[in-house]
Amino acid sequence: MGLFSVLTKAKTATNLSWLQTDMHSHILPGIDDGSPDIESSIGFLKRLHALGLRGSYATPHVFKEMYPNNAETIGAALQQLQTVAEVEIPEFQLATAAEYMIDSDFVTSYQHMQLLTLPGNYVLIEMSYAAENPEIDRHVFELQVKGYTPILAHPERYVFYHDRPERYQRLKSQGCLFQLNLLSPSGYYGAPVRKAAKWLLKHGMADLVGTDLHHAKHMAAIERFVLSGDAYAAFKKNPIKNEELFSA
Repeated sequence: MGLFSVLTKAKTATNLSWLQTDMHSHILPGIDDGSPDIESSIGFLKRLHALGLRGSYATPHVFKEMYPNNAETIGAALQQLQTVAEVEIPEFQLATAAEYMIDSDFVTSYQHMQLLTLPGNYVLIEMSYAAENPEIDRHVFELQVKGYTPILAHPERYVFYHDRPERYQRLKSQGCLFQLNLLSPSGYYGAPVRKAAKWLLKHGMADLVGTDLHHAKHMAAIERFVLSGDAYAAFKKNPIKNEELFSA
């Protein structure tokens, strides 16, 4: 291996050029538990760009009980942010989808084909951290019947799966993709989540990576993890599809 190749590999290992596009973040200002305002959002985007990302999909929560977002609220927040971002960081690509809590309102939305999806009809879904949705298998199946490809957000964070690896395998066999949080292998969310993330990575189950960025503490932890080279090392052996599926 030549010197140029060695240097290129070393640089890739300490930035996010291997990821290209963040497909799960909460950087739209003021509409969920993520960025509180445009100034914070622009700061996050600049720091992500400095780490080597070319673009980001903002995926605000859609959860009627807490964050009753819809196409109008998300679109308005995106327009506000893009107006500033196009001046401040014009080379950075910004778009939106949503992160859907699996509840009765979500079922109504997908039955009527009214979901905000990532390109290619990929839909990001989540469950309560307290308990598995008892009908998750049915929803995964019905989403695919409707023409969607479900992506389960941060499966490593669902403690009810930590001692039930067969559930991970079942969902994967049904065609559900897994999106791991970038910080999970670092221990940011605690030792049990780190252990689950490492198990999923060891078994090649990570399809996509998202920052799940909410606030400045997340951002600082992401910078440390990426710049150390540990983020690249954690994910490099998995077939991460961010660039393939979602890069502009």
